[in-house]
Amino acid sequence: MRRDAKYIRIVMMLKEGDKAPNFSSKDQDGKTVKLSDFKGKRLALYFYPKDDTPGCTKEACSFRDADAVFNSKGIKVLGVSSDDEISHQNFISKFQLPFDLLADTDKKIVNDYGVWGEKSMYGRKYMGTFRKTFLIDEQAKIVKIFDKVDVSKHADEVLAAFGEK
Repeated sequence: MRRDAKYIRIVMMLKEGDKAPNFSSKDQDGKTVKLSDFKGKRLALYFYPKDDTPGCTKEACSFRDADAVFNSKGIKVLGVSSDDEISHQNFISKFQLPFDLLADTDKKIVNDYGVWGEKSMYGRKYMGTFRKTFLIDEQAKIVKIFDKVDVSKHADEVLAAFGEK
């Protein structure tokens, strides 16, 4: 039965218009954060592979640099990776990130959103998080999915997709 449930999850990929899967996880400070905390708000939920790596740092800093615009437009930014709380604290501190990062150490959120899978680098295959962003509206509906992310311009892409750029 468990194998069947895993197969269904892989086949039923999320698409625009779907209800966003609920989540509950700890942020960098150990505070529980749930999707329901953002009811009535717009959310940019971005998934990234690893704290303090070149691409992930560029993406996070792209969101950091546009933070005032996101706030003025009522859009919350939330990053998710399988790194732990301490790693997130260090990443936030090092780059002065003004938004929360969720520590999905049990990989439940990355699995529910379909962003965990087999990757390949230099011919080596391994399991990891795909870089992907979900824009979620005030009713917790997915309005846009970014499968391809330009890490240095991603904040602008997100704002444009929300009709705010």
